[in-house]
Amino acid sequence: MKSKILFVCIHNSARSQMAEAFVNRLCPDRFEAHSAGLEPGKLNPIVVEAMSEIGIDISANQTKSVFDISRSGQLFSRIVTVCDEASAERCPVFIGVGQRLHWGFPDPSACDGSHEERLQRTREIRDAIRARIEAWCGEMCACAAS
Repeated sequence: MKSKILFVCIHNSARSQMAEAFVNRLCPDRFEAHSAGLEPGKLNPIVVEAMSEIGIDISANQTKSVFDISRSGQLFSRIVTVCDEASAERCPVFIGVGQRLHWGFPDPSACDGSHEERLQRTREIRDAIRARIEAWCGEMCACAAS
């Protein structure tokens, strides 16, 4: 049976969406990933573009509220907050069963500059999230094989 994991951030518009997509792509047999935000916003179009560049289409994703997920009664084996360190105190606490982890990443919506500069910084954040997910999935699958 798959373990359910929830990635949580402030707006569910970037980091948590990327983390959800990577887990569902890299560990589909072991995990079922979801994402949500404290104050759901709109999906960040630069994030959609950056993910599309590597063959992952999140353009149809909707942002979701952590409160709606909590009210739905879904249980998660792990809750992972992905807010950057400066905003960590604003990251929501999801009440429920499961291990809580914090993997801090910068917020792509806070990137300044031209479109290309913001896209380049978003690529760096995307790649950092992917590397963290790859390492974590490798650890989790190695543990399961032992």
